[in-house]
Amino acid sequence: MNYLVNTPCGQVQGTAGKRPGVAAYKGIRYATAGRWEYPQQVTHWDGVYDATHYGNCSYQPRAFYDEEKNLKKVFYYHEFRKGETYTYSEDCLFLNIWTPADAKEGDKLPVIVYIHGGGFVGGCGHEKHFDEPIWPTKGVIGVTLNYRLGPMGLICLPELQQEAGHTGNYGLYDQMTAIRWVHDNITAFGGDPDNITIMGQSAGAMSVQQHCLSPMTDGLFSKAVMSSGGGVMKAMSAGPAEKQFDFWKAVMQKAGCANLEQFRALEPEKLFAAWDEVKKEKKGNGCMPCLDGQFIVGTGVDLLAQGKQKHIPYMCGSTSQDVMPPMIYKMARDWCAAQEKPSYAWFFDRQLPGDDNGAWHSSDLWYWFGTLSNGWRPWEKKDRILEEQMTDYLTNFAKTGNPNGSDLPKWEPADKQKKTVLRLGEGETRMGKASMPKLVWTMLTNKAVGE
Repeated sequence: MNYLVNTPCGQVQGTAGKRPGVAAYKGIRYATAGRWEYPQQVTHWDGVYDATHYGNCSYQPRAFYDEEKNLKKVFYYHEFRKGETYTYSEDCLFLNIWTPADAKEGDKLPVIVYIHGGGFVGGCGHEKHFDEPIWPTKGVIGVTLNYRLGPMGLICLPELQQEAGHTGNYGLYDQMTAIRWVHDNITAFGGDPDNITIMGQSAGAMSVQQHCLSPMTDGLFSKAVMSSGGGVMKAMSAGPAEKQFDFWKAVMQKAGCANLEQFRALEPEKLFAAWDEVKKEKKGNGCMPCLDGQFIVGTGVDLLAQGKQKHIPYMCGSTSQDVMPPMIYKMARDWCAAQEKPSYAWFFDRQLPGDDNGAWHSSDLWYWFGTLSNGWRPWEKKDRILEEQMTDYLTNFAKTGNPNGSDLPKWEPADKQKKTVLRLGEGETRMGKASMPKLVWTMLTNKAVGE
């Protein structure tokens, strides 16, 4: 096969995926943007676009140090990135698409667009656990993407507000533009633009949450999945952009820049160094979504109370050794229970083999993507069974909004009375009680794994 696709933007040359019967289209540029400018969607290119290699990742702290020697970060490096090579750049607005090799325009296959996590300061769309998801073998197109991170994607400054009418959330606008690009072009790859599910974990789940609350994303997707970051709570609500002005002014001053023009021209390494110094001084990183009046127009708590979230099916869940497990568990469960459309809550407690870190934050991603074979761990038969179940639940949900299948344990939607949760991992996959699983509480004293 030649894996050549005619899109509205022009021709795209893909390649064979690692799995038999899967085609991969890597590193497709979906937008362009100057530093601290909002993205402009790509609508045309000349010639045949080479989509056989992954694109650049956003600049992030790990671009400037040796991960192997940073002991505070080494766990996630060994888990997801060891042995891999990544290129970093401000030119990083690329996405990746995996389809059945024989997919063609008119097939109307469901689509999952995945937004990676990393605290809004790290990560990319092609780390080991994301590399070639199993979904196309189950009839679902998969998409991952890169977006601007840290000081490149979350800065807020009054000068930028004066320039564009609002400031902040540059990385979230990148994500939205990627979803829109998929909506506008996925038909050419055999996808259905009216059946797109957006999915994310951690900061990616928080991002998905904002897309589900934003008036700017209406009509772009029909379902959403949030892992370890879905749901709303007052303590985690976005604040006004103006509250971050002092932080970023301090970064500009620390970098020795007298004005926005100089700050925009600053070398990335010097920008990150100044940001790192101010983080230590102010005990925060300034890199969170903000109320910009355009993309984010209110707090999650208020918008949910007003019924202004997308009225679509949801899947939300968390892990037993998650970040703040009780809070994340409750947020996910209560979000699903509050919806009008059937929505499904899960709790993942598989104690991953190979060490004693348990079901750590992000551990469920190996199973949702069906990429256990990319990992180093001594997977057991029960892991393969769980991987099959979870990818079936997810792809069923992407197809119909209902994760259930004839060969799967029944997953009941949560509601205000039952608040039911599906327990995935240790023991049988089964529905659990509404109260917090005991395992969450017993693991709270465990040493947290640093990301």
